[in-house]
Amino acid sequence: MAELLVKTPCEGLLPVEIGTVRMSEIAPGQITSLAPFRGQGEALSETLKTAHGMAWPAPGRSTGREGARCVWFGREQAMLLGPAPDVGLARYAALTDQSDAWAVVRIEGPLVEAVLARLVPIDLRSVAFKRGHTARTLLQHMSVSITRISENAFQIMAFRSMAGTLVHDLSAAMTAVAARGDIAGAST
Repeated sequence: MAELLVKTPCEGLLPVEIGTVRMSEIAPGQITSLAPFRGQGEALSETLKTAHGMAWPAPGRSTGREGARCVWFGREQAMLLGPAPDVGLARYAALTDQSDAWAVVRIEGPLVEAVLARLVPIDLRSVAFKRGHTARTLLQHMSVSITRISENAFQIMAFRSMAGTLVHDLSAAMTAVAARGDIAGAST
């Protein structure tokens, strides 16, 4: 009988540091999709606050903190990252465990915006995309979720099957920005 080994999505690929930008894998804990039942959004938000200390996120926003975050994922959908969902949430929303479906990466450094500007078709500069902002968008040809988690750091979620491509594309952009040196920081 074959012995199956547990591997993280980016095992053997990360961490990577090129120039002043570093990319590492985040172990997000449990990832649960939350989709409120019709008319139950307010009750869900209250239960989420009571059970996990964070409200339901507004469109394009995230709530919570490192280790326990709720990220907007589209109309009437959010992802709870970190804790196992409180059983009370099931009264107000459909809950789906997505823990094995996503690769979660942290990319950070003073030139991180320049790196992401090469790959993402939305404005991620801090003047437009502040801490706690999140977007479902493309990174090259991949569908991703990007959340600003601090001044110079982003959390990126991509399908687990795209982990190698995600790391490759980000590494290539990191290399290009590092080759340009401080010029890249001046253009962002």
